[in-house]
Amino acid sequence: MVRAIRARRSWRRPAAASRVDLRPVAFADGLARNAVGGVGRGGSRAGRAPGRGYDRGMSHDPFAHLRIEYGDAPLPFESAPAAPLPLLAQWLDEAAAAGVGEPNGMALATVDADGQPHCRVVLCKSLDERGIAFFTNRLSDKGAQLAGNPRAAATFWWPAPRNRQVRLTGRIELAADAESDAYFCSRPRRAQLCSAASPQSRVVRDRDELEGLVDALAARVGDGPVPRPAHWGGYRLVPEAVEFWQGRDGRLHDRLRYRRAAAGAPAVGGAWSRERLAP
Repeated sequence: MVRAIRARRSWRRPAAASRVDLRPVAFADGLARNAVGGVGRGGSRAGRAPGRGYDRGMSHDPFAHLRIEYGDAPLPFESAPAAPLPLLAQWLDEAAAAGVGEPNGMALATVDADGQPHCRVVLCKSLDERGIAFFTNRLSDKGAQLAGNPRAAATFWWPAPRNRQVRLTGRIELAADAESDAYFCSRPRRAQLCSAASPQSRVVRDRDELEGLVDALAARVGDGPVPRPAHWGGYRLVPEAVEFWQGRDGRLHDRLRYRRAAAGAPAVGGAWSRERLAP
């Protein structure tokens, strides 16, 4: 059964964040002041080894006051399910219940023809026993990268109810047209028009050009339905490994990794091994 992900948009500050000093931090000012060849606190550029200015700019640690402890709630290995995706669904539900905005947001990593990794945040829109699905323009940069190398990695992160991450790696499959049609039809009309009209990843002159493309499509379809473009559709990440990370005090975190027991095991019903990893 396909489980659609509908994220709550409300957000409230997690309890752990109340311990953080939220004073403004001039990160950019610090980097500019200590940049290589820049003027330091003493006003002199002389006698500085190459690269030392930037290193010193980071080593004075403007992030120190942001540090928090994560609590010491354990990740219960013994009671973890035999397969990873039910646990992912549980953690998504718990993050949504804790008030995390769009807990289905995930960093998606792909690789281009030169071996250069690329990463961006997308929204997971369905989760079932086969894997996790997202939807996008298949003519975009990420679409070209997935066509050339149909493998990807995704990472979820939530600050509540506990500091948690889930990492998935595996192969990419195209979602069926019927699945892409169903999701496209479920979107608000404005989102349909914008995703259908936008030449994703291409250079545009300005915002007016983008708005003009959307207005032109809206004029063509009138009050009728917005057709899903053939180049817009879903992808499914079929995981071969899934790691669950839960933060613990002293940074001695819990990590639980699931791996398919055999390479090429079926996506549905395949056996998984479980193992603890050191943080």
